[in-house]
Amino acid sequence: MEYSIVLQDLTDNFKNAILSVDESSDVFTIVIASESVKEIITVLKEKHQFIFLTDLCGIHYPEQEKELGVIYHLHNLVENKRIRIKTFVAKDHPQVESIVSLYTGANWMERETFDFYGIDFVGHPNLKRILNVEYMDYFPMRKEYPLEDATRTDKDDRFFGR
Repeated sequence: MEYSIVLQDLTDNFKNAILSVDESSDVFTIVIASESVKEIITVLKEKHQFIFLTDLCGIHYPEQEKELGVIYHLHNLVENKRIRIKTFVAKDHPQVESIVSLYTGANWMERETFDFYGIDFVGHPNLKRILNVEYMDYFPMRKEYPLEDATRTDKDDRFFGR
């Protein structure tokens, strides 16, 4: 399988949804519009045999207009090829369509991404917190909080190279 064939097929069918392509990294990467996630991943699974969802995770880039992202790693086991799909959404409306109907393993991965980043996977069968307490009112993996507690008095900066 050549990635150029996959890219050409996706470009022909989803011209406006393909935002960028990176062939230089370790894994062939395509950035797509969030509205087309499920459709594009369906084509990759059914037509190009990316039948295994290796990973699904969230990411937060606070300096971007669309701050929150979801990264999908798919694997074609027949030809041992991998592909990375990225999509980004605005923090004030973080919605991406669920792919649990395509990959059942996405169930817990989407719940974890929701739990830590607050990304709402539309159509998920049981989207609720999986690792944090239910009453937590923030998303701990977002880069919105200081790394250290400035009020701590029990730390001696000499031991931390400062």
